Amino acid sequence: MTVRYSLSCDLSYDVKSPTVFIFNLEVANLVRHHDLVERLVITPDYKTRTHVVPDIRNRYFSIDAPPGPLNVRYEAAVTLDAFCADPSTVNEMQLNAVPLDIMPFLLPSRFVPSDRLAAFAEREFGGMPTGHRRVTAICNWIYENIDYQRGASNEQTTATESLIKRAGVCRDFSHIGIAFCRALNIPTRYVSCYAYGLEPRDFHAVFEAYLDGRWWLFDATRQANLDGLVRIGVGRDAAEIAFASPFGEMEPGPVLITIDRADGTPEPPVRTSEAISTEEPAPNAGAN
Repeated sequence: MTVRYSLSCDLSYDVKSPTVFIFNLEVANLVRHHDLVERLVITPDYKTRTHVVPDIRNRYFSIDAPPGPLNVRYEAAVTLDAFCADPSTVNEMQLNAVPLDIMPFLLPSRFVPSDRLAAFAEREFGGMPTGHRRVTAICNWIYENIDYQRGASNEQTTATESLIKRAGVCRDFSHIGIAFCRALNIPTRYVSCYAYGLEPRDFHAVFEAYLDGRWWLFDATRQANLDGLVRIGVGRDAAEIAFASPFGEMEPGPVLITIDRADGTPEPPVRTSEAISTEEPAPNAGAN
């Protein structure tokens, strides 16, 4: 499925003391992100430093901001070429077939203590049909058992704490899904994105599971279109891909996000039930 999207984000800050900002809000350089046209406007016009992470292609830029107002606006148009498949054909992999660069996504991380949830995950999901269907079952469980509740968590909340509280936002839903999958030896990573169909519009968090040699998208909140997720960054958890990391004293203003189909077509009434990937298969990856 190929659709062109126009999107933007607008961030504002009242900087109180000299502050270094690291931003990760630009569209990732993926093969399936075609014809990317973008513009970054920083007011005042401070110089930036940039870095693209090899392989995963996260894009970071930093600003050294003195005291005063700061505004960061990013605009882009991109054609998303989402790969679709029948979920029943997407299988889990034997660990000895998983590429070594994928293996770190099996390990516990700061907000995803998957080792502590292993017994729970095995009891709830260990006997289910494996592959894409099992990860979907995990998403179904989260959707049915965790309340989507703004203010129920903060930037320090772990998957275990969200599970105990039975409430959270997209960040927490993704952390719980990642924890359950890793506990079942399914490599999984956190994804930040612009999400078509999400209301109210905001940065969105989903996750990807590594199945049959490819990363597949999952959203336990069910609030956006899987085939309308324009990726920003990926990491082991939210700590690695915050859209803004300030080092200094400042007060943030509102975050304004837009994403629309470039042709003006409204959101489809029925969201896809197909397996969706926006990442290319890993070279020489084996599968069951």
